Amino acid sequence: MSVSRLFFVVSTIVWIVFTILLPMTHAQSAAPAPAPTSDGTTIDQGIAYFLMLVALVLTYLIH
Repeated sequence: MSVSRLFFVVSTIVWIVFTILLPMTHAQSAAPAPAPTSDGTTIDQGIAYFLMLVALVLTYLIH
């Protein structure tokens, strides 16, 4: 009976320590990344890929 009670007490103390200390270690993580901004290059690249696909399809259909 005393072994199970000792195990319970030790388990409870370990759980309390980890509950208090674990969030403190994550609180010092790096700052979040800034929000992504679009400078237009992604849109231009998407349009270029689409035009290349259209040219490929037209070339395939003509030959």
